[in-house]
Amino acid sequence: MKVTEYIILLGIGVCMGSCGLYSRYERTAADSVEYDIAKIAPQDSAEVSLGEIAWNEFFTDPYLKGWIDKALASNTDLRVARLKVDEAQASLEASRLAFLPSVSAGVDGTSSTNGSNNLKISGSAAWEIDVFGRLRNLKLGKESAYYASEEYRRAVKTGVISTVANSYYTLLMLDEQLDISERTLTTWDENIRALQALKRGGRTNEAAVLQARANRMQVENSTLTLRSQIKAQENAVRALMLDPEADLSRGRLGDQDFPETLSLGVVATMLSNRPDVRQAEFQLRKCFYDINVARAAFYPSLTISGSGGWTTASGNGIANPSEWVANFVGGLTAPLFNRGTNRANLKISEAEMEIASLDFQQRLLDAGMEVNDALTDWQTARDRLSLDKKQIVALKGAVHNTRLLMRNTSKTNYLEVLTAQQRLLEAELTEAQDRYNSIQAIISLYHALGGGVD
Repeated sequence: MKVTEYIILLGIGVCMGSCGLYSRYERTAADSVEYDIAKIAPQDSAEVSLGEIAWNEFFTDPYLKGWIDKALASNTDLRVARLKVDEAQASLEASRLAFLPSVSAGVDGTSSTNGSNNLKISGSAAWEIDVFGRLRNLKLGKESAYYASEEYRRAVKTGVISTVANSYYTLLMLDEQLDISERTLTTWDENIRALQALKRGGRTNEAAVLQARANRMQVENSTLTLRSQIKAQENAVRALMLDPEADLSRGRLGDQDFPETLSLGVVATMLSNRPDVRQAEFQLRKCFYDINVARAAFYPSLTISGSGGWTTASGNGIANPSEWVANFVGGLTAPLFNRGTNRANLKISEAEMEIASLDFQQRLLDAGMEVNDALTDWQTARDRLSLDKKQIVALKGAVHNTRLLMRNTSKTNYLEVLTAQQRLLEAELTEAQDRYNSIQAIISLYHALGGGVD
């Protein structure tokens, strides 16, 4: 039996004996947070939770849907994320093809002054037998990297949806506050005219007129700030859409409709489906297989190669070759001394595995905290809104009553009316802010539960 045949049989025997050398990745207790996620946020058994609702069903405002569609189609970060997925997919395909032999062909020709011409046409092939699972683990690692890049794309997508939605409702809140401020300016103009008339009648003094003008200037200053904030927010949205001329028509804050009650589902399950958490786990899985690849480097590699072709001497054609050439080689290559490179690579892979494990645990913990914070913010904003409505009703009554008292008695001056109106303005602006905070908390909770993914 030839030496090559012995090598092949030896390689096959070693391969069969090493089939169970490496196991597939499985999540261990060390890769999970140490406490029950249910202690962070409440659970319920609803069939459909908030995080499982498609974004175009969760957001009902038609203007907002158009904004999100445009951002998803053109956002730079999302397009880069898609390209990263394509890159990882190409790398995965290359690792799968590594199991196949490589084939090449060549043509060599020589010509000399004595009239001797030679032509050699040959082909060669080489095939690495995956004895110790290097190629298999490399493929599994690339597969994990591909899935991690896909989850990264999904995370970027949910981030874009959440950012556009928050920006939309920020603009609605600023629009509402600007509208309140402009209506208040009109009221202050009426107050100033009324005070000037009362001053001419001797019922008030110049101090009240000056105070009213000062209050009007304060509101006018607020409107200038609001207009600047609106312009900056619109520019930020256009940058997200990659369109400086994008139409940003929008609705009104008071017309927005969101559920009164929220169904979270089983939070621990929902968090595991979050794209950033899944990305972290796929990265952990890739590191697991990288360790296997590093370990495989300590073992021999079996390569089978061969080549064949023909040569033609001067005067002979390809159809009538003068000499056939063929060879077949099989070899085992084992590392003996490589200056500690393999050992260093193994230590690096093990350290990266520990880093990825810690990152995964932290991502899961942060996700649970985000759910808890968003739920707390939503509940707080709803409680504040209830108080805001009662306060506005009381302050409107106070403004009405002080006006009546001023007109019909001498016990109340116009400064008290101005003070009541100023407090009413502040309460209305606060209500708009709290309504926005409530919507923002719902969006944050939707995002924290992994909502908006494909």
